[in-house]
Amino acid sequence: MARLLSLNVGLPKDVSWHDKTVHTGIFKQPVTGPRMVRRLNIDGDGQGDLGGHGGENRAVLVYQRESYEHWQTELDREFEYGQFGENFTVEGLADTEVHIGDRFRIGEAEFEVTQPRVTCYRVGMRLGEPRMPSLLVAHGRPGFYLRVITEGEVQAGDEIERTRVGRHRMSVAAIDALLYLPGKDPESLRKAVDIPELSPGWQGSFRELLAPGPEKTTAWQGFRPLTVTEIVPESPTVTSFHLAGDDLPRPLPGQYLTVRVNSGVRSYSLSSDSYRISVKRDGEVSTYLHTQLKVGDTLDVAAPRGDFVLQPGDEPVILLSAGVGVTPVLAMLHALQGNDREVWWLHTTRSADHAFAAEVRQLNPGHQLVHHSDHGRLTREHLNGLPATASAYLCGPSAFMADMRAALIDLGLDPARIHSELFGARSSINPGLIGTETVAPHQPTPEGNGPKITFARSGLTAATRGDEPILELAEACDVPTRWSCRTGVCHTCVTPIVSGTVRHDPEPLEPPAPGHALVCCARPETDLVLDL
Repeated sequence: MARLLSLNVGLPKDVSWHDKTVHTGIFKQPVTGPRMVRRLNIDGDGQGDLGGHGGENRAVLVYQRESYEHWQTELDREFEYGQFGENFTVEGLADTEVHIGDRFRIGEAEFEVTQPRVTCYRVGMRLGEPRMPSLLVAHGRPGFYLRVITEGEVQAGDEIERTRVGRHRMSVAAIDALLYLPGKDPESLRKAVDIPELSPGWQGSFRELLAPGPEKTTAWQGFRPLTVTEIVPESPTVTSFHLAGDDLPRPLPGQYLTVRVNSGVRSYSLSSDSYRISVKRDGEVSTYLHTQLKVGDTLDVAAPRGDFVLQPGDEPVILLSAGVGVTPVLAMLHALQGNDREVWWLHTTRSADHAFAAEVRQLNPGHQLVHHSDHGRLTREHLNGLPATASAYLCGPSAFMADMRAALIDLGLDPARIHSELFGARSSINPGLIGTETVAPHQPTPEGNGPKITFARSGLTAATRGDEPILELAEACDVPTRWSCRTGVCHTCVTPIVSGTVRHDPEPLEPPAPGHALVCCARPETDLVLDL
């Protein structure tokens, strides 16, 4: 019979790591005697990053003695129980033999298996082995989380009794491989989402895999010259540039173009159903376009990109924008012409900068509200009467979109049907880091002399230093980044490549889609332009 060999607890603390500070609860130590296991954790235990760890579905982490022995052989080193961040070190309960939804009685408490361990860099930090998140998945030894069904005392030495087997008998190792390894079987995905005990985050990931969006294909690689056929001032600060070229594919409504000039690289949304970008003058590239570009000139342009696109359906559509954020939703309004879907157009801007007013009137959305911000902000009250069954598309400053998203949810819209596009750099996802300051992107110290990487959303070009991963250069430049595992497993860092090529070292367990890079382990082979 399986046994609880060691009960390990530890409270979160701040740890220095790579010149940063990580708030983490991964440091666990064995304790003697009984401890009370409660709904959220064990007495004396805690989690540092509640976004990725802890909560009802991740109250207790389990790891096996047999896996300790495996890693001791594999890595040729000794470990102590608790070092993998687990609360329960157990004998038996292999990841290949425990199923999602299984229930176990240990001491006075009863538990339910909810998901495999999260692929997180902190286990690598704790063990001094950065590859560990990838190795745990590759070797099929992730460990697993428990939900507390019945609170009670447990202690080392308690026997473990399986009281129920989960639906479909899908093992922890199988579920982990289904998410993180190639060759995803649709039938297995359907079984996974049919396991009610599987935690909501994993359920959502598998649902996304079952219902993928449009295939991510790029019409052409890198940049190609397009001819400027018309230049139209739309307001004192916004000008439209019409572009043409041979065999241009039809862009999806909501996509953007990345343009390259001598002063830099920037991305601009397409604002109609043709190759028209509408640019606000607010930086070096936009100033060049406004002051130097002439009809007949050519402009280096990358293929249309972006996931913020109008989705098919027959439900009502809300197009909600602020300022120059009007451009992608205007392209959607063009695409909805001749469609029977009910359209609600809501736009806020300064009266002096109101662009496309006549064009929108001609397109004649069924319901229209234009709010001039000279008279105050657009608020929830302006949204009253919007249909709760609609899909909404938001574009504008981040604070505006956060407020509008919250208001739409409050009005009853399904959060999954609220889509948004943010210009400029995306917000960071750096789990566990604390005390970080927002700093404008800048050249690294010291500067490099390797291939140059242009971070298009951040408006910065910097040369690589040695053979460092792209992520490390981005961090040295204070370019906002998104990551979790830092070993190519979780794909949080996946980034579109606008031009250039990369190699991955180490090779990820599942490669990204063509035209994309996992910047945590990607290194440039040529000069690069990234949508980052």
